[in-house]
Amino acid sequence: MVNHPKPMHGAQNMTAETDMSRKQQHPLRDAGKDRAAADGVPVTPQTQASAYKLAFNDFDFLCREELRPVRLQLELLKPEIMLDEYGVKSTIVLFGGARIVEPAKKDQARTKTLADLSRFYDEAREFARLMTLKSMAGGGQDDVVVTGGGPGVMEAGNRGAVDAGGVSIGLSIVLPFENTPNEYVTPDLCFNFHYFAIRKMHFLMRAKAICVFPGGFGTMDELFEALTLIQTGRMERVPFLLFGRDFWTSIINWDALAHAGTISAEDLDLFRFVETAAEAVDFIENWGEPSAHDSIPGR
Repeated sequence: MVNHPKPMHGAQNMTAETDMSRKQQHPLRDAGKDRAAADGVPVTPQTQASAYKLAFNDFDFLCREELRPVRLQLELLKPEIMLDEYGVKSTIVLFGGARIVEPAKKDQARTKTLADLSRFYDEAREFARLMTLKSMAGGGQDDVVVTGGGPGVMEAGNRGAVDAGGVSIGLSIVLPFENTPNEYVTPDLCFNFHYFAIRKMHFLMRAKAICVFPGGFGTMDELFEALTLIQTGRMERVPFLLFGRDFWTSIINWDALAHAGTISAEDLDLFRFVETAAEAVDFIENWGEPSAHDSIPGR
């Protein structure tokens, strides 16, 4: 069992202040009271009918196809509100493979390559520890580590935050084969998603740096989506670090993309390769101010 730190002092105060201001916003009856009252009505054919249920308390209604826009909005709002209440201002994003095991378990890896890549579990863990120490030294509201909440590199990131005695965020998603978040995610910052698109937004909305470790389809999806947003000026240019040059250059021929003209040579400057946690921290600290492209090179 992991001992998680208590909520940040500011987060507790902010939550209390938010609850108080919410109660003072209007004189109308609270929705929660009505929900409790509706649950306690006498059992009759009318009160047991689906039509009688309060719309916001009717899960079958909320899951109808026509309510998809509402569900999208809810998935955007819930983490946003809770992260605001907790006091999180900026994050350090960690992407990486779920199949990368810690070195102590590399004999369980499915392939020799995965066993060799196990060193990046330790690098992700150490990087998250260093960034969390930096976050705590600044009050704990900036540079909060966020991962996908799963195993592998994600677990390492959340684990490193625990090593430092700090908090971290996990953005899980419902998958048929991966049902529970790793034990190192701070419980109050452990979110679950149905929509990949909204989950991706939350990864990037507070991103102060993006760090990508070796991984598979999911990791590459996150890598290229974030790079595209920066390349097209839809997102500020933030430190964008790829751990493991040998891995990334062996699976993606970056120079061939530039040579073909499908990207510009300048686009290769949007990211940097790093090998160690210390190197990554140094890059982030010396990257400079975020900026956004106002044009796309080569167009």
